[in-house]
Amino acid sequence: MNSLVVAALSFFAFILAYRLYGTFISQRLFGVDPGRKTPAHTFEDGVDFVPTRKSILFGHHYTSIAGAGPIVGPAIAVIWGWLPALLWVVFGSIFIGGIHDLGALMVSARHDGRSIGDVTRDIVGSTTRILFLLVILFMLLVVLAVFALVIGILFTMYPASVFPIWIEIPLAIWLGHMIYKRNANVTLWSLIALVLMYITIYIGTRLPLHIPPILGTELTTWVVVLMIYSYIASTLPVQTLLQPRDYINSHELFFGLGVMFVGLLIAHPTIVAPAINLRPEGAPSMLPFLFVIVACGAISGFHSLVSSGTTVKQMDRESDAKLIGYGSMLAEGTLSVIVILASTAGFASLEKWNAHYINWTAAQGLGAKIGAFVEGGASFLSALGIGHSLGAALIAVVVISFAATTLDTATRIQRYVIVELARASGIPWLRRRHPATLVAVGTALLLALAKGGGKGGMILWPLFGTTNQLLAGLALLVISLYLVKQGKPGIFALLPMLFVLGMTGWAMVINLRNFVSEGTWLLAAIGGIVMVLNLWIVVEAIRAFASYRRAGT
Repeated sequence: MNSLVVAALSFFAFILAYRLYGTFISQRLFGVDPGRKTPAHTFEDGVDFVPTRKSILFGHHYTSIAGAGPIVGPAIAVIWGWLPALLWVVFGSIFIGGIHDLGALMVSARHDGRSIGDVTRDIVGSTTRILFLLVILFMLLVVLAVFALVIGILFTMYPASVFPIWIEIPLAIWLGHMIYKRNANVTLWSLIALVLMYITIYIGTRLPLHIPPILGTELTTWVVVLMIYSYIASTLPVQTLLQPRDYINSHELFFGLGVMFVGLLIAHPTIVAPAINLRPEGAPSMLPFLFVIVACGAISGFHSLVSSGTTVKQMDRESDAKLIGYGSMLAEGTLSVIVILASTAGFASLEKWNAHYINWTAAQGLGAKIGAFVEGGASFLSALGIGHSLGAALIAVVVISFAATTLDTATRIQRYVIVELARASGIPWLRRRHPATLVAVGTALLLALAKGGGKGGMILWPLFGTTNQLLAGLALLVISLYLVKQGKPGIFALLPMLFVLGMTGWAMVINLRNFVSEGTWLLAAIGGIVMVLNLWIVVEAIRAFASYRRAGT
């Protein structure tokens, strides 16, 4: 199959879905009202609640939800063949992930910008709210510990990326100053910042940097430094660093995707991987694990936390929700399509692809996950005359930039969750910004350091995939109940919810059985608790739905 044909058909489907289904969801289901005051205006505080133009907020939201997920997941999933991964990304983004992200954003906007977990109190019940927040707290704890590790590993793998990634911080602060203090032209100065960013990438290829292993190993040192950075970044006003850096990152990504697509257009390589590979060596069954491993490219519970966490607090008008919520999900699907093609058509032959995906263990390694995309993408760029080392550095910086955005956005959201739990528990000192952030970062750092080399987060990582997708199912459940309560057809969120919870519950049961048989009792215990909490939330939601029906809503 020609990779260009696959790309063209996928992109056409995304464009059509945005114009038709995206409009239906935003206008008919949620009734977006451009004149309605958003939480960004109602609670404007100059730190978290800041009305923001939609082009800048799109950059923040997109880079926050993308992270490394839409790269890592599809790069693993192609071991089952490129066709199942592609179909799940395209149709999952359009019909499941899109309504999940847009729905979480709108439900939060209609409830004073509170998180999807906190809003559960009004829609389902107060007990469910606490249970939901605890599930979110656990998932974000693992995200913070693991993403700090992932970025540290990538810095070690690609030392040419260290210089541009850290220079981007003062560059973003400067861009924010020009936009918000000097009222400079956003497009012009963001393009200048982007050009400067690419200059630093070139310098990075000539100046690869390593951090001194002052805490035992280079990786451990990076993890601690990144945790300190996430504390500082997540307590700053969003317009100081978060918004301008994410704006640069979004431009960087779209430029990178555009260049890769032009390379694809010129080279139009044939996909060398098999369309379907049902029994790769050592791999679990494609059903249900495809729908857990490919999360961010199709649907991810983390997206609901970003939508109802940082994004809703910056949304200027409700009419921006379609582009930011639904459009970002489709844009992430576009990235995942490129990843699938880079991981299947970026190899010279089937033999070379088989060498990379020889078995499940090889495909699961972090180096293999990122390497498949970086190396395959670099081969696309070579069609434009860009050298392999520079091309690899360009793509590596994009990956790390996204992961870093996810790290400090997740830290900020974890602070919101801790504050909401503190309000519910009557702990006044923990409602303040710095104590809550200290708890968020401190617990994640303790988890990271629980194992040598800052790898403590990997202890609980096997639970992340299923927990993340269970969270997505629960968010869809809340969205469904909200629509029913408003007299709208909840079926458009209910059917995706049943599919996601069904597949993820199936995967969780298989994982729990494996944990018990392998004697990994910690994972079995925590996984069992998460499963029980999710079932409890579903039961409470069914009761709420029944009460709505009795009340005639």
